[in-house]
Amino acid sequence: MLSIDKITEIFYLIDEFCKEFEKVTHESALEKDTASKKRNRKSKLSDSEVITIMVLFHYKQFRSLKQKVHMQGEFPQTVSYNRFVELQQRAVLPMAIFLKTCCLGRCTGISFIDSTPLRACHIKREKQHKTFKGMAVKGQCSIGWFFGFKLHLIVNDRGEILDFMLTQGNVDDREPLKNMGFHKRIFGKIYGDKGYIGKDLFEQLIVDGVHLVTKIRKNMKNCLMLLQDKVMLRKRALIETINDELKNQCQIEHTRHRSFENFITNLLSGLIAYSFFDKKPSLNLEIIDERLVA
Repeated sequence: MLSIDKITEIFYLIDEFCKEFEKVTHESALEKDTASKKRNRKSKLSDSEVITIMVLFHYKQFRSLKQKVHMQGEFPQTVSYNRFVELQQRAVLPMAIFLKTCCLGRCTGISFIDSTPLRACHIKREKQHKTFKGMAVKGQCSIGWFFGFKLHLIVNDRGEILDFMLTQGNVDDREPLKNMGFHKRIFGKIYGDKGYIGKDLFEQLIVDGVHLVTKIRKNMKNCLMLLQDKVMLRKRALIETINDELKNQCQIEHTRHRSFENFITNLLSGLIAYSFFDKKPSLNLEIIDERLVA
């Protein structure tokens, strides 16, 4: 059961950010034409309340957004389900900026990268799917073909998300790393699977101050590798565990979306909810170092 203190903490951080966000956007907004008068009625739920409800929806692991009725004790001024869907689409921009500025962790010099599929529907129904027509595509991962998108994640050894990127399902795993904006906050070593092998990518990252470490394929020549790097490659299960929690606990993947905007708000709020988890998958590097010395 989520304590009232945790709910208050989440709402306080989001509300303080939304107040500052509204202040900055209001100061930089262009002046409206006074001749054309439009109604600007204030909504019952503010952007901070909408974002908080979305985050708590993932945090409490509800299976349907309509179950937000259980939070009427914390948010008595609730609205209908259809109206709430409209409000959550309006809160996409502050939600995305809040995630990027307040919820990402700090690089420790040891990072892990991986991609996970976000299925839009079953692969057998790809030609019948219309919600993400022109956006979701057919792609392949380690467990087979899928239809949808790819979520690329970089995490540190503490289980904190350092950065993320959403692409179409057929995008190569190495493409996001070629974008400086995706790894500009990363330094030290980053560990990935065999899908990130590439001489050009390795050389580019070295110039940017990032050392990419991967396993080698069977048809490649063997090369010397530090024992510590071999051990850390075996610890890549950390990021796979994070992907599992994001999908099964935060529910960033399901096939009930009715618009791309709802898909984005569901993804962003799920990532925010994960950042508030008290216990995240992590590595005890002290134990690993002691084993290497022994």
